Amino acid sequence: MTKILALTGADAAAEAMRQVHPDVVAAYPITPQTGIVQTYSSFVADGLVDTEMVTVESEHSAMSAVVGAASAGARAMTATSANGLALMWEIVYIAASYRLPIVAPVVNRALSGPINIHCDHSDSMGCRDSGWIQLFSENTQETYDNIIQAVKIGENKDVMLPVMITLDGFIISHVMERVEALEDEEVSKFVGTFTAKYPLLDVDNPVTYGPLDLQDYYFEHKRQQYQAMQNSADVIKNVGKEFGALSGRYYDLLELHKMEDAEFAIIALGSTAGTAKYLVDQMRNEGKKVGMIKIRSFRPFPIEDLRLAVKKLKGLSVLDRSISFGAKGGPVFVEVESALFRTGIDIPVLNYIYGLGGRDITPTEMRISFSDLEKAVKGEKFPAVQFIGLRG
Repeated sequence: MTKILALTGADAAAEAMRQVHPDVVAAYPITPQTGIVQTYSSFVADGLVDTEMVTVESEHSAMSAVVGAASAGARAMTATSANGLALMWEIVYIAASYRLPIVAPVVNRALSGPINIHCDHSDSMGCRDSGWIQLFSENTQETYDNIIQAVKIGENKDVMLPVMITLDGFIISHVMERVEALEDEEVSKFVGTFTAKYPLLDVDNPVTYGPLDLQDYYFEHKRQQYQAMQNSADVIKNVGKEFGALSGRYYDLLELHKMEDAEFAIIALGSTAGTAKYLVDQMRNEGKKVGMIKIRSFRPFPIEDLRLAVKKLKGLSVLDRSISFGAKGGPVFVEVESALFRTGIDIPVLNYIYGLGGRDITPTEMRISFSDLEKAVKGEKFPAVQFIGLRG
């Protein structure tokens, strides 16, 4: 049974966490994430959950605390943003290396300096190779849905990896939207009970976490992590189908919008995908054969799915809300070009950096990418990286 709620993205994340009912939540406040753990702490104070809520002195401690809790056999969660995620960096890698299915909503915010509290994707992109699964949310509804699915994805026996759920700072985290929420019992049944395979507190079967791991086995352990991430792609798809059967909202690695006969397409992540859909619908009414590809799963990156989605296109533009200094383009663009390399798909692929530090992108600005693609197909050359909405 569906409940209709009016929630901000932060409140939707907290509501999903309440329904999952983790054993331990450890967190430290940082704008614009604070609303998630503040709301969740009220659930704890009101007795709606019996979660052990640990208020720590830093984000480094928050991730350390949930690593300890998950190692002991608990279902553990945290949340953060930007500089907070950067302070967790050391422990983020440890969480993945120990194969701990921690779930962490990350409210995307620009990294300092200069100081900025608004949205871009530099924080989550910065730890894209840490071994965490990364799922991007387009809106408040997807934030709620993704957190619930993340628990089941991370805890799958063939995965056992932490999962990062992103939501754009302020754009999603502080904006109230209509959310279709499941009943508590439905969520509880969907995620099931977490039973750790090698809990640290099982004194009858002692294990060691965090040993020195030198040349003998370190390489093999990294290979196992690699395989777990590879396995997660099918698990994400299967969990998305299960969640769809329960909620009516089905999820995959990609979401395709008006791609059936599209000649040109735009790739976007997060809330920008909603703006891209609006533009695509506008241009379709003008007779333009355009489409939109939303990457929901950035890790694992959906290589084969993307190849299938673009194989009939004449041109493709890629939007990046973060920048890789010294690289050929933004993180999404580099992944897309790599996926298409030596596949026989030889089309113009243009990269656009936009929205750094929270700057808006409008449909009019986004439309530029489609006109550029039409010119590129006719042979006009464009810079490797272009900037949308840059002053001057």
